Amino acid sequence: MAKMPTHPPPETLQPLVKGAFATVFAVQFVVAIGNTGMQSVLPAIGREIGIADALIAAIYSLSALLWAAGSPYWAKRSDVRGRKPLIVLGLGGFAVSMLLITGVIFVGAKHWIPATVTFILFLLARALFGWFGSAANPASQAYLAERTSREKRTDAIAGLAGSFGLGTIIGPAIAPLFILPFLGLAGPTLIFAVIAIAMTAWVAFKLPEAWPPPGGAPVAADEPGVKRAPMWKDPRVRPFLIYGLLVASCQTAQYQTLGFLIIDKLGLPPIEAQHFIAIAMMAGALAGIFAQWGLIRMFKLGPRHLLRWGVILAAIANIMTAVAPGFTVVVIGFALSSLGYGFARPGFTAGASLAVDQADQARAAGAVAAVNGLNVIAAPLFVLLYQFFKPGPYVLNTVILLAMLAYVFKQPLLRNAGLAPTTEQETAKSVERNDASSGF
Repeated sequence: MAKMPTHPPPETLQPLVKGAFATVFAVQFVVAIGNTGMQSVLPAIGREIGIADALIAAIYSLSALLWAAGSPYWAKRSDVRGRKPLIVLGLGGFAVSMLLITGVIFVGAKHWIPATVTFILFLLARALFGWFGSAANPASQAYLAERTSREKRTDAIAGLAGSFGLGTIIGPAIAPLFILPFLGLAGPTLIFAVIAIAMTAWVAFKLPEAWPPPGGAPVAADEPGVKRAPMWKDPRVRPFLIYGLLVASCQTAQYQTLGFLIIDKLGLPPIEAQHFIAIAMMAGALAGIFAQWGLIRMFKLGPRHLLRWGVILAAIANIMTAVAPGFTVVVIGFALSSLGYGFARPGFTAGASLAVDQADQARAAGAVAAVNGLNVIAAPLFVLLYQFFKPGPYVLNTVILLAMLAYVFKQPLLRNAGLAPTTEQETAKSVERNDASSGF
């Protein structure tokens, strides 16, 4: 087996030059406003065109599957080509996908083509983002990891997550403003596509990158003679990926059913309910930002604490949502759950990053990004469960989140998240010793 690359000393890390973090921040922000802005109008789009609720959720499933497959691949490519080219590729894929989706929504809403054809075209246009758009996320995280010390890594990743959170406030807030007389429900996606095109150009010309980074180029996963197992098999990272997949699935269940829940609670036509959906999404996003930009830094919370408190808060919130009598409690429950996920997701992302050395940052980021795609695949099942039994998704979420709380306390790597990175062999031996002593 090839010798594992060592973590370079702090002085070899590239510092974040002025404006570089702001640019990477903006990349996540632009993708977030586009994705969540479109997601906020999807229930209205589906019911306006005549696409079943579960099929609307399924539009994201193929994209999510391609995202999960593409993220590790593009992470490897970023080890060879550099982070910046892959960020540009991901943003460009997002922009083209949004342009195509705009056309599909426009002709579908006009009923110029059958609803079934509209669904298929929507599915394919979104799939384009799933494959090419997945290049930006792991490259952005690796870019950040190469320029931050271990002590600052959690704050940096939480800040990057906060940029996505800010986008989830702005996206749903502005999306209804772009439902214009001629374009109708296609207006928001057109505006988001234009913003993405502008951001792609900005990154291409303004984001600085020295490649290879100081301290030597990372070992490429496809370098001859280097045999590397997939990251999901790596014992240093696998517990974080299991936790992340299940927690992110709970967040997806709550997010995907939110619009339908509010429409049904209020008893309003889909377009009239759009502003109420936006209010709920903004409340959730504000809570997430408060966690990521406020509480994490204020109390200097590390991955170990974030993994625990995240699922506790989200479990309480899902119980509230399951028994919510009306719109107000739904919004409070969604905000509290977003606060919890605002802890949990930076917790598992930073934990995975800190568990490996510098040469494996892109691979770890690719695995995390894949998890963030895989969880969306089950979204149609949650919507079907909601249609069968409305409190169902939130009851199921509560069970999963409480199981993850037990897992955090039982699993040694999660229990001690944030410690110094080790080799795969050392971690495997440590896990075996802990599992044998605990009977896990």
